Amino acid sequence: MSGGGGAGGYRTSFPGGTKIELLGNSPTPITVGAGGTGQGPGAPIPIEPSQNGNPSIFSTITSAGGGAGAGEPGPGPGGLGAGGPGGSGGGAKGSAEPVSSGGTGNDPPTSPPQGNPGGSSGGPSINASGGGGGAGASGGSGSGTNPGGVGSPNVIYDSPTVGTPGPAPGRYYSGGGGGGRFPSTGGSGGAGGGASAKQYGPGELGNAGTVNTGGGGGGLSNGCPNGSAGFGGNGGSGIVIIRAPSLSTLTVSPPSNTTATTPGGCKVAVFTVSGTLTAT
Repeated sequence: MSGGGGAGGYRTSFPGGTKIELLGNSPTPITVGAGGTGQGPGAPIPIEPSQNGNPSIFSTITSAGGGAGAGEPGPGPGGLGAGGPGGSGGGAKGSAEPVSSGGTGNDPPTSPPQGNPGGSSGGPSINASGGGGGAGASGGSGSGTNPGGVGSPNVIYDSPTVGTPGPAPGRYYSGGGGGGRFPSTGGSGGAGGGASAKQYGPGELGNAGTVNTGGGGGGLSNGCPNGSAGFGGNGGSGIVIIRAPSLSTLTVSPPSNTTATTPGGCKVAVFTVSGTLTAT
C-alpha cells in the first residue's frame, strides 16, 4: 500500500502578518508550483518513485512542495518505507514490515509552520499506510483510519472559485492525501484538495489532489495483503492569491490568471499558473 501525498506548504500574510510592498509599474514574477508526480502499475517500466511537489513563490514568500507518499518499489524519496519531507510530509508505506515514519513537514522550516508531518505505517499486522500531512494537521497513522491531514482556511478571497469547502468558514487549501489500506479502499483526503485513497485495479493510479489547492495525492490500496500496488496519485498544483487596497490596479499575465474585487472593495489577483503581476 502506498502512503498519501503530503500537501504543499501553506503560507499567508493575511489576515495579519507582514505586508509586501511592490514597485509600481514593475512586473513581479509569480511561480505556481506543479503537484508531485505519483507513479503506479500503469507507468512505463522501470517504474520511478513518486516525486515531491514543486514550490510556489511570490516575492519573499516561498511555499515548499508536498512530500511524496512512500510506495513500491524503491529506491528514492517516494520508494522508501518512510514518506518524503516537504511543506507537509508524505505518508509512510504500509506492508509486512516494521512501522515506518511519515515524512517531516515544514521542510524547510518557516514561522509560522507551513505544514505538518505525514502519518506512520500500521506495521506488519495492520497493512495500512500513513496519510499525508496537511497544513492544519498531521496525516493519520496506519494504525488508525489513516486520513490525510486537514488543510487550513483563509478568507483573503472568500470565493467558491478558489480552494475547497471545509469544516469552518473560509476556503481551504493544502489538505493531505489519504493513505492506502488492506482490505478497504483506505483513508479519506483532507479538506483543502487532498485526495482519498483508492483500491488498486490493473493499470490504475491513485486519485489526484485537486488542482490549484496544493492538495496531496491519494494512496493506492492493495487487492491482496502484503502485495505491491505501486504509488499514489499526482498532487494538486499550487495557487497564489494577492490582495491589495481598493485604490490599487492589478494587471496579470498570462490572461488565464484573473483579477477580482472583493465585496469590501479590495483588489485581488489569482494566479493558477506562473506569470507576472503589475500593481499600480
